[in-house]
Amino acid sequence: MATKYDTNPLDPDFPAKIKAEAEALAATQTLGYTGPETRQFAEPSEEQTRRFVPSDTSGYAQPYTGQYVPAHYQTAGFADQSISRKVEKAGLPENVVTALPYIPLYIGIVASLLILLFVPKSEAKARFHAAQGLAIHIAILIVTSLLGVLGNITGVARAGSVIFQLAMTVMLIVWAIKAWKGKPVHIESVDGLTNWLEEKIAVKS
Repeated sequence: MATKYDTNPLDPDFPAKIKAEAEALAATQTLGYTGPETRQFAEPSEEQTRRFVPSDTSGYAQPYTGQYVPAHYQTAGFADQSISRKVEKAGLPENVVTALPYIPLYIGIVASLLILLFVPKSEAKARFHAAQGLAIHIAILIVTSLLGVLGNITGVARAGSVIFQLAMTVMLIVWAIKAWKGKPVHIESVDGLTNWLEEKIAVKS
């Protein structure tokens, strides 16, 4: 038993106890795992790993514009109103009425006068083409008359008159076709006469 005069107050058996405990700890065996048995997954078959067929995205080929449009959608065509709509008092489709004033010779002059005399001002498009067609015919008659007078003096003026009439006949046919198709026809050189004719020749109430 240790006394107060001992220089080492520790238990003399302490080193032996520590050594015994270390040996006992080293001899301890690791317990086996007693939990659930680990399952082994079967290898995936070819059917499970085959690639899916890509989805049909043909309907989305066009860039997105904020509005969904089906792939097979077709915009409904609108009928040309100038063909189906009848001009008041004339009883003819609008495209026919606007083309008649540009027909060469006196047919265009007569058609222009009839339209201006019987078609009301509410039919602005028909009356404009009638006045413009009449103005063109008047201008052609004036130029042709002047060239005819000069043709009595010189043969050059006579040849110029023939060329002018042929050229204007072709132009009138072109303008008539454009008006019939609904395309704009505007001859700036006769604007003043066109406005005057459209204002002065009107339906009598």
